[in-house]
Amino acid sequence: MTAGIINPPPMARAERTVGRDLMDIFEKLIAGERLDYNDGSRLFTTENLSAVGWMANLVRETKHGDRAYYVRNQHINYTNICNKFCKFCSFYAKKGGPQPYELTLEAVRRRLEEHIGVPITEVHMVGGINPRLPYEYYLDLLRTVKEVRPGVHIKAFTMVELVEIQRQAEKPLIEVLHELKAAGLDSLPGGGIEILSDRVHEELFDRKLDGDGWMEVARTAAAAGLTQYATMLYGHIETPEERAEHLVRIRALQDETKHFVTMTPLAFHPEGTELEHIPHPTGYDDLRAIAVARLMLDNFEHVKSFWIMNSPQITQLALWYGADDVDGTVHEYEITYQDGDHGNKKQVLTRKQMIKLIEEAGRIPIERDSLYNEVTSTDRELNTNLSDMIPLTPA
Repeated sequence: MTAGIINPPPMARAERTVGRDLMDIFEKLIAGERLDYNDGSRLFTTENLSAVGWMANLVRETKHGDRAYYVRNQHINYTNICNKFCKFCSFYAKKGGPQPYELTLEAVRRRLEEHIGVPITEVHMVGGINPRLPYEYYLDLLRTVKEVRPGVHIKAFTMVELVEIQRQAEKPLIEVLHELKAAGLDSLPGGGIEILSDRVHEELFDRKLDGDGWMEVARTAAAAGLTQYATMLYGHIETPEERAEHLVRIRALQDETKHFVTMTPLAFHPEGTELEHIPHPTGYDDLRAIAVARLMLDNFEHVKSFWIMNSPQITQLALWYGADDVDGTVHEYEITYQDGDHGNKKQVLTRKQMIKLIEEAGRIPIERDSLYNEVTSTDRELNTNLSDMIPLTPA
């Protein structure tokens, strides 16, 4: 049983909005009953997206009211050298693609110092699986961040990266995780599995961990006391049923470990990948993925719309389709690029823009830290960096 919906609308009104075909799902939500795999598959295939979004918003407002969260963060991708060669990835160095790099510790320090005047509370670090990087590099990477920003929360290393780090360390994973924590690691990002489907794994990323391996690493991370975030990459070759299965399996793992804080559905960007022939997910797809995630994941407190992948405009709509979080200021991001701006690493919204994005959508902006504690800031901070403003809506 889940908590249900506070102050549900009258059943007659609900039936007019939801339609008879989905009323059984609505009744489950009202009763606090958990949706199952078949419900998830139906939500991913029904033509009535408005009904799916309406129900997701009821759950979202039961949990968070009108509050919408954002974080002041910075992303650092420490290397794009990778030996996994995933077909959906445009980030890794390859012929005709991005040039290879691995950041020195001094280069990481410079990137951090470029934004030292901004009161960032989170540094997010991920990279390729680079077999030339020794174990000590990862420890020193974390120490360098803490030296430059002693109080910052470090969210770093997917499950796939952790397996490589353990290989370099030649120690049990639990021991490696405790040493990473001692060096400064605070939590783990999502990613690394994309979709929990053996078929998709074999077709698109068979050199990486499979679903069972990913979940086992996640269990070990939970045992080490690390908070984790979850993701689902959609819009490539996966089926609606595989999306539903992904959410059901992530939910079951959360029942077991209780260490996930947020689900972020991530839209696939085909440009620069081996799947360029696949159409880009639409805003319709984005809103559905967020809404279904909110409805299925009753044991996740938060669902995020990542504005870089979904666009600021869709993210504003997503705040009414189940999302309660819009991610953060970011500064630089190299994994994917905004539509029509491929290769531009500077992807940033200032704090004032984040507030404007949320308020324009009719929600109340709440600055948070990585664990969703509210952060208070001064008016002076709000009015800085106005020269960095970029439009939230097309001119």
